[in-house]
This record gives sequence, structure tokens and C-alpha cells, in this order.
Amino acid sequence: MPGSVLGVLARLGLSALDTYDGQGVFALAWVQGIGCLVMGACVGWRNQISAFHPPLYTAIATGFCGSLTTFSSWMLDVFLAFSNGYGYDRIWIYDIMDGLTRTFVTFAVSLCGLSLGLHLASYDLSHNHFIRRLGKIHISRPLRLSLVAISLVIYLLTIPLYFVLSPRFRPLATSALLYSFPGTLMRHVLGTQLNGRHPYYPVGTFLANALGTAFLAIFHAIQRLPSSSPSGPISATSCVVLQGLVDGLCGCLSTVSTFAVEVRGMQGRGRNGRRAWAYAIGSWAAGQILMVAILGGSTWGGGAREVSWCVNRL
Repeated sequence: MPGSVLGVLARLGLSALDTYDGQGVFALAWVQGIGCLVMGACVGWRNQISAFHPPLYTAIATGFCGSLTTFSSWMLDVFLAFSNGYGYDRIWIYDIMDGLTRTFVTFAVSLCGLSLGLHLASYDLSHNHFIRRLGKIHISRPLRLSLVAISLVIYLLTIPLYFVLSPRFRPLATSALLYSFPGTLMRHVLGTQLNGRHPYYPVGTFLANALGTAFLAIFHAIQRLPSSSPSGPISATSCVVLQGLVDGLCGCLSTVSTFAVEVRGMQGRGRNGRRAWAYAIGSWAAGQILMVAILGGSTWGGGAREVSWCVNRL
């Protein structure tokens, strides 16, 4: 729960910090890179963290890193680049180059961030006595129960924060926090139940990323419903809920950090290398197919507008 909340806050904060006129790189590059770097360090320290308190590793890797990085928003970003959904004045070849750039830069930044995190963790284990001794420290049962209670309170506090803080914070953060943990929990259940079913393919992560991408495409299409639709324009409250589902549920249900760990784990010569390529390309292709089928079909078929109706409502 706290990992999900903190991961969403970090993602939204980094995205806002790197969204400005003349930015040198798209905002999600920072999100994916930093999330994978932390994930690499966490994997490198896994034995020490798990020996100290097993749920702590899950909280950092699955909760924080999995919620900080997001596969579904990456797929949306690539789709909008290919289709020029951002409305830039350019020819079609630049749309292709933009989509490929956002694809390959994200791949590179994520895998490099993961490798850097693993390297820093191995170096730290050789020089940091605290990390090496962490696994020998045992916390008492009352302290463990206190951590569980604090974790629950952190997530429950997101409910009053939604109503107490200014309404202008709802589309920016507080709405997303409400849906953060359900998304993370769905991903965790899919991963633990399905990833071991196939010996060479992490079905659970693939399905979580596919579901997150499909849900995001649906919510994004609903946000773009025209005011002349039979149901009429959606309300401001609905726009806030949809944005919360996009940033919270979809952002936490899908992940790039676990995806990068799995791709790196498959790398090597021969069949292992081919499996890594098949998993990486297959996940990306599935995400883009879902975006084209759901969001593209809705937009190009006239069911949704090019510009989101919710932009002005928020």
C-alpha cells in the first residue's frame, strides 16, 4: 500500500517536473529510468532485504518500483507519437521517427537504469557494512504488526485527502492515489499466480501490462467523447475519476521495471536471447495493437475527438 502511494506520487512528480516548453526528452524517460535504477538496486540487495523483512522487498520492488514505472502510459505515448495525437505540424515520416524514438529510448533507458542499479548494489555490498549486516537484523513481532498498521493507515488516508485538499489536486494526484493499490494488487496477483505457469514466458506480467494498456485506451477514449454524443459530455467529476483511473489503476497495474528485469534475465546467447527479444517485442506489439484497436478505432471512427473533452473540464 505505501509503496503504491509513494510510487504514484513519484511518477506524477517526475512527469510534472520534466514537462515544460523546450524539454530535451519526453517526461516518461525519467520515470522509467529512475524506477528501473531503484529496481536494480533492490534486486541486488534482495537477499539482505528479504532476510531483514520479506514484505519489505515486495513493497519496494512490486509496490514502489512497479507503480513508479508504467507500461500502459508508455504504450499511449508511443501510439500518440505514431498517430501525431499531440497535434504537431509535421509530415508522416517524423511521426514514425518520433514513435520509434520513444520506443527505443525507453528500452535503452530502462535496461541501462536496471544495470546501473545492479552495479551500484554490488559495489555497495562490498563497501557498506550496514547493507551486509541488514540481513542479520531481526525485527520483533510488535514492530512488524506496527508496520502493517502504518501501511494500512497510509493508504486509508488517501480517502479523506481526496475530499479535504483543494479540488484542483484531484486530477493531479489525489484521485490517482485512490486507485493505486488496487492496480498494484491486481498486478501482484497476476504475477504470483501466472508467471510460474510457463517456464520461459512471464505470462502474469504480460497479461498485467496488456490489461493496463487496454484499460488506459478505454479510459482515454471515454475522456475524448464529443459533447454531441447521445449520452452528452461527461461531467467534471467523471473526468477526475477517469484521470485517476489512468494514472492510478492503469499506471500501477502495468509496469516497466519488472518487465526490464524479466527481459534482462532472458538475455544471453541462443534460445535465451531469442526469448528475450520475443518477449520484449511481443509485449510492445501487443500494447500497440490494443491502442490501435481501442483508441485508434474510437478516434478514427469518429466516436472520439482528437482533443480530450476533459482537458478544459479539469
